[in-house]
Amino acid sequence: MTKNPDGDDCMADLNLVASNRPDIMGILNVTPDSFSDGGDFYTTEVAIDHGLRMVAEGADIIDVGGESTRPGADRIPAEEQVRRVVPVISGLRKQLPDRITISVDTTLTAVARAACAAGAGMINDIAAGEDDAGILQLAAANNIPIILMHKQGTPASMQHNPAYDDVIEDIRAYLLSRVETAMQAGVNKQNLILDPGFGFGKTMEHNLLLLASLGRFADTGFPILIGASRKAFLSSVCQVEDRKELVGASSATTVIGVMAGVRLFRVHDVKEHRQAADVAYVVKSEKLKVKS
Repeated sequence: MTKNPDGDDCMADLNLVASNRPDIMGILNVTPDSFSDGGDFYTTEVAIDHGLRMVAEGADIIDVGGESTRPGADRIPAEEQVRRVVPVISGLRKQLPDRITISVDTTLTAVARAACAAGAGMINDIAAGEDDAGILQLAAANNIPIILMHKQGTPASMQHNPAYDDVIEDIRAYLLSRVETAMQAGVNKQNLILDPGFGFGKTMEHNLLLLASLGRFADTGFPILIGASRKAFLSSVCQVEDRKELVGASSATTVIGVMAGVRLFRVHDVKEHRQAADVAYVVKSEKLKVKS
């Protein structure tokens, strides 16, 4: 654990520069109502077991969240989020090797601070610091990575007729503007990760355009994370109702992402995505050798 004299105790153990190999982030929703796995891992013991299982299957990061952000979801108070996530993060940190990063999925400084003290070393903020600007200062003080995601509207309203002038350029410009805000708050440039936000205020067409244009985000020079796993637009494409049956479709988005230069993948089915990412990465590496 790293202690910053100006901040809280945190695990700053993610080296984003050391390797270009894609990182797999396993989703651990400690919630009763998340869109695909709500209630599956709601108790501390079951959640910890699932986190350990995802690491055994190849996860590099475990993303622990105590608030559902599915369309139509209500906000969860900070105190309840803390009650849900801190025992899980603490339990995982005690059992996982230092090379595994634990991320907290929250938009609130109070939750991030408590998670950090329990052993989290990354913040995943779907509001990119707009809900609570203090979260940027927390990341800065502790010198830990923070994911800045784009969304249009709030989870309660974001799927009510989302519209853009140019979906790719609008989202790209937004993320770069949040980069500037984060850096002004003191966040190290090397600790910034960008997420275009699949499904957060986007139609099916918007999501498909994002998937086809991931290179436009990778060329910002910042590590890009995508979270397309089991999203509704894949259900529409594949005409599959049960989201848990979208392992193949979700894995396809990881392959597309790796080939486009995406570095991190937030997923439910770790083993399948680890395999998809590794194969795509080897093929991409060989392709680059041929070009050179």
